[in-house]
Amino acid sequence: MTSIFEPNGKQTACTIIEAGPCVVTQKKTVDTDGYNALQLAFGEAKAKNTPKAQINHFAKSGTTPKSVVKEIRNCSIEKEVGESITCSIFSEGEKVSVIGTTKGKGFQGVVKRHGFSGVGEATHGQHDRSRAPGSVGGSSYPSRVFKGMRMAGRLGQDTVKVKALRVVKIFADKNYILISGSVPGHIGSIVLIQN
Repeated sequence: MTSIFEPNGKQTACTIIEAGPCVVTQKKTVDTDGYNALQLAFGEAKAKNTPKAQINHFAKSGTTPKSVVKEIRNCSIEKEVGESITCSIFSEGEKVSVIGTTKGKGFQGVVKRHGFSGVGEATHGQHDRSRAPGSVGGSSYPSRVFKGMRMAGRLGQDTVKVKALRVVKIFADKNYILISGSVPGHIGSIVLIQN
């Protein structure tokens, strides 16, 4: 996160995203594959850590091995294999959607995971159970716990799409985009930006 001063003098909190260059490694069409799609690759990977099949696949597009490969269906951008897509496809002020994996928080209790308030007071016979979930099911009927009961469990690490985020500034020489709003994921995680 960083902040930037806009022309009107307002300070805006932004997230810096490195958006490219993404190389087109394969172009799928209805004739060859049954649907239209562009396969994009981003980041650098060592050849010794890349399978030979992928090395040959990248060689067809005339590029070195990449760490991330993503297929975009029904893409409106017309590019050929080997060409790059940079942050120039976006413009300042437009609204975009960002898809990413949220931070994983591990196994959490009901207070943090679902916002339970806990017992609150130390009365009512509670000793050290102020963050416990309480009763979860019936006794003789229905004699079970209903599906979907909010309980403790793993929190985070979900794929999330955040819509209507504003592109504040673009640094085309470094392929940086400054986006105002909350972007899912930790620092250094891979996200997909859609306009």
